[in-house]
Amino acid sequence: MGKFNIKGPALPFLLVSALFLLWGVANNMNDTLLAAFKRIMSMSDLQTSLVQFAFFGAYFCFALPAAMFIRRYSYKAGILLGLSLYAAGTMLFFPAGNAASYPFFLFAIYVMAGGCAVLETTANPYVISMGPQDSATRRLNVAQTLNPVGAVAGILLSRHFILSELSEAGAAERAGMSADALNALQHRELDAISGTYMLIGVILLALLATIAFIKMPGEKDHSSPLDIKSTIRRLWGNRRYRYGVIAQFFYVGVQTGVWSFTIRLTMAQLNVLEKDASMVFLYSILAFTLFRFLFTWLMAYIKPVRLLAAASVMAIAATSVVIFSTGPAAIVSLVAISACMSLMFPTIYGIALNGIGGDSAKIAASGLIMAILGGALLTPLQALVSDVCGISYSFAVPLLCFAVVLAYAAGIIMRTAKARSERGCGISNP
Repeated sequence: MGKFNIKGPALPFLLVSALFLLWGVANNMNDTLLAAFKRIMSMSDLQTSLVQFAFFGAYFCFALPAAMFIRRYSYKAGILLGLSLYAAGTMLFFPAGNAASYPFFLFAIYVMAGGCAVLETTANPYVISMGPQDSATRRLNVAQTLNPVGAVAGILLSRHFILSELSEAGAAERAGMSADALNALQHRELDAISGTYMLIGVILLALLATIAFIKMPGEKDHSSPLDIKSTIRRLWGNRRYRYGVIAQFFYVGVQTGVWSFTIRLTMAQLNVLEKDASMVFLYSILAFTLFRFLFTWLMAYIKPVRLLAAASVMAIAATSVVIFSTGPAAIVSLVAISACMSLMFPTIYGIALNGIGGDSAKIAASGLIMAILGGALLTPLQALVSDVCGISYSFAVPLLCFAVVLAYAAGIIMRTAKARSERGCGISNP
């Protein structure tokens, strides 16, 4: 299966891998923001899902421009641009909190996510380029192991600095408060959100300064001009890549939906408040992290696409239990879903980009990052189902998404087996 290795010094790889941790922080603090805004501003699930719409919508808007930017300049320039936007977005939380404006918060989240989109568009193909092609998927999984570490950090930050500051007052009690009392309560809760995000911004600026002074490989691009339209047509003609983009759209939709409503489902099933429910979210991310290491180790012995198929089947089973059971059984299955999801994003990414090199890889990478739009579109759909049918039945949306991922993996396995059989029989493919 190929050993994990990198070309050149280890420091650039470690610094780029650290970026996976940082957007993991943003992604999973986002998931807790839905629960926070629901209580602070007495919103519906559909209204709070606009957080994810703003966040993942930015990915769709920024990914292709980011790919063109790093092609014209360098991977390092892309990293510095991404960190700058990410930090700027976190700082915008301060005026948003002062204004107590949900649309302003959504704008801050959009800018922050734009930075994350640039970082992901840059870091994923950068890691793939740092070593042999035969170990690219495994190398990407190694770098991605820091992503759930960042997710754990994000949940702990949210739990101790945001969710713990929320009043227990529900929508009915807040509706009965005077305007001044409600305004004071909301500002105290929103200040907790703003202060936490600004702390992250300071850390981002420190890392930006460090990378600015470090020599990074692949800083110059002397390639010829790129015909974007023909490149996109050629990529879309690649079945493995085309269906990989579709599978990634549905995978990001399922990950965002499951994690966005983990706290809400736990509150409903166990009758607890946000701070206590966030512990189940933490357990989910820990399971995600541990199984990422397990799956990465297994890739030395089992082909990634077969692991992807097996994980999809297990995820479908666990999601079915969440839909049709109650109490502890539903919560244990909810955690199990995260364990199954742990290998999916980098594995789909690596499989889809297999055999695509040069400048085409940068455009192809941006397409896979644009597929993160699934988180923006499918999460509101799950929220709508939740508002109409209940939080448990909303997990029918993730169930269908996992079925799409399974179909992608199964299709590749069957086509590979067919091609091998035809070669064995001396039949050449047209």
